[in-house]
Amino acid sequence: MSFKDVIRQDIKSVFLNFDEFGEMHKLNGKERLVIVDENELTEREKRVKDEGNGLFAKQLLFYIAAEDFGALPSPGKVLNFDGKQYLITDANNEDGIYSISLEATRS
Repeated sequence: MSFKDVIRQDIKSVFLNFDEFGEMHKLNGKERLVIVDENELTEREKRVKDEGNGLFAKQLLFYIAAEDFGALPSPGKVLNFDGKQYLITDANNEDGIYSISLEATRS
């Protein structure tokens, strides 16, 4: 068994472990185990884009097991996260875990 095989086995038992890191959120109406990156979110909120007229860009970054999400989404597609519409700005496959960045204009 290779190191990459071991990492893939650890995705849900270690990295996305519900008892340690993961939490349930609704993605396009389906409950999924994800990790919302609060540290990165805090850094992003410090750089909130003021769109003018009282609007700003809300940003969110989360991680999910690739097998739970399906095909890697393309930037520009819309994703419903906990009942709110977001635009996918970036999505990467990090050895079986997707990191997905979202953005939405809010007032």
